[in-house]
Amino acid sequence: MNPARSGVLCAGSVMVDVGKVIDVYPAPERLAMIESVSLSTGGPALNLAVDLARLGAPFPLAVAGVVGEDTHGDLVVEALAEHGIDTSRIRRTDGAATSFTDAMVVRDGGTRTFFHHIGANDLLGPADVDPASSTARILHLGAPGLHPAMDAAGGWVSALAAAQAAGMHTNLELVSLEPDRIRAVAGACLPHLDSIIVNEIEAAALAGEELAPVGADGAVDWAALERVATRLVGLGVSTLAAVHLPAGCVAAAPGGLVWRQGSVLLPRDEIRSATGAGDAFAAAVVLGLHEGWPVADCLRAGVCAAAACLRGEGTSDGVLGVADCLALGDRHGFRPTT
Repeated sequence: MNPARSGVLCAGSVMVDVGKVIDVYPAPERLAMIESVSLSTGGPALNLAVDLARLGAPFPLAVAGVVGEDTHGDLVVEALAEHGIDTSRIRRTDGAATSFTDAMVVRDGGTRTFFHHIGANDLLGPADVDPASSTARILHLGAPGLHPAMDAAGGWVSALAAAQAAGMHTNLELVSLEPDRIRAVAGACLPHLDSIIVNEIEAAALAGEELAPVGADGAVDWAALERVATRLVGLGVSTLAAVHLPAGCVAAAPGGLVWRQGSVLLPRDEIRSATGAGDAFAAAVVLGLHEGWPVADCLRAGVCAAAACLRGEGTSDGVLGVADCLALGDRHGFRPTT
């Protein structure tokens, strides 16, 4: 990684998450009660930047994306500014509403269902990312499949190639679309990635493999997860492929290197919402990559940041400084990975 560069440029999905805690997810034609409503910034690009700021990243942060000339767009810009994140690459438009997601969160256990409006994210193009003009050390992109213009024009690959040509480390995050769709929009990105941080569904889709579902007893096939992560390295990821799931994470690197890390044994009554937990994991790993931490330390910080996020109602409000996240993990312990 180029030591002359510093910071992370996060580009892609910028939106507002409308979190609605419900008593139960209803059957068709039935009623559920919305117990609380919260507004928070969202999207894999924006979340990562905010989470890095909350973790205490000691380097510059910037976000590139498109939002509407509306109240949700105001919320995005103001929230980033409050965290000291550079908003000069946020383009505003009166041609579309700011993208938003209604996240229906079941009160007991935090199970989520999402309803998404693409809005202004449809207008994102390679010129909005423009990595060649950035002095950041890492370009984080998220997420192919939510930006029709970028998806159709090969914009993700062109942005990643331009970033690598400029000496940046490239990282990608996804959302859980249908497997064929994930491969179609992100498969070509793999040879242009230094790292990728995805969940087990997304990783298996990219790798063209199937993973057995987690057993009723919570048992995880850790060896199979390692094979999927290793497959991503074989498909072109040059430095690190990290795969997370509720039970923990695995990572693979060239040379057959693999790691496992169990998630934090957070008591169920401390879990408020799972929204944003994957982004919090990714942010802590990106922080570690930027700072040159050992992979094991990156993964431990990742699961601790995810656990902290679970305790918040919004997308990022539960994320703490990295030392406090690690202390949370030490206090509750970690799931076994055997």
